[in-house]
Amino acid sequence: MKRIGILTSGGDAPGMNAAVRAVTRVAIANGLEVFGIRYGFAGLVAGDIFPLESEDVAHLINVSGTFLYSARYPEFAEEEGQLAGIEQLKKHGIDAVVVIGGDGSYHGALQLTRHGFNSIGLPGTIDNDIPYTDATIGYDTACMTAMDAIDKIRDTASSHHRVFIVNVMGRNCGDIAMRVGVACGADAIVIPEKPYDVEEIANRLKQAQESGKDHGLVVVAEGVMTADQFMAELKKYGDFDVRANVLGHMQRGGTPTVSDRVLASKLGSEAVHLLLEGKGGLAVGIENGKVTSHDILDLFDESHKGDYDLLKLNADLSR
Repeated sequence: MKRIGILTSGGDAPGMNAAVRAVTRVAIANGLEVFGIRYGFAGLVAGDIFPLESEDVAHLINVSGTFLYSARYPEFAEEEGQLAGIEQLKKHGIDAVVVIGGDGSYHGALQLTRHGFNSIGLPGTIDNDIPYTDATIGYDTACMTAMDAIDKIRDTASSHHRVFIVNVMGRNCGDIAMRVGVACGADAIVIPEKPYDVEEIANRLKQAQESGKDHGLVVVAEGVMTADQFMAELKKYGDFDVRANVLGHMQRGGTPTVSDRVLASKLGSEAVHLLLEGKGGLAVGIENGKVTSHDILDLFDESHKGDYDLLKLNADLSR
């Protein structure tokens, strides 16, 4: 193996650039040439590929987003798209690829490996919804961003004795909502994985008001419903002065935290070493503080298990 490529795919996540930096520098330190691939699998098929040197990634560790850019490219699920990408890899003499992204990106990495080009997947997604890793690249930063925003919302909520319903990201996974809800002292946390009772939440908010609390806060993962929809449901059970707020894509931005920078660096380094060992079709993660790797196929058969004890903790803390 002489050359490796790097691409970022799917939604951007803080720390992706730190991962690209780690892969680039560790690869060069081990005598490999490195090529960046812009716009994910779409850029691979289009041949948007360029050489990367150590100095090209010198100022990226603290930069959010992805300087390689990202794009969704469902056509890569079809063999025609895969073979078009393979032709570009052959044209540029690239022997293996590191793919940074989420579930869809892992499918692409697996297909490249099946076509004879070893690929390693790194978990780059703020949702933290990838199995066999305690944290994904970008998750900690997204939580910090959401926490900071909700702290500000609590200020105005207290000033007006209002209840705020806040949507955080998480289509199928409530990890951001749970972690941020506990950190911000939410009265209730609502996630797609667990049942909830709007009337019970309304009663909890009423009890809090009666005991002298000057605000209410409900954190709702976007996969449950919109903040406006939840607000409408809540009003059926009480005359609340309530507002809805959607944090949205701001959670994808912001300077990566220490945790995300270190995680990205560790996982990026491991990806290169696995490729040097001739391994592919693997996903790298962090489990109990140790860097691990699993067959990507195993991830498709397993679902992410959230720390649902946080829901009980928050229920106790909010009484």
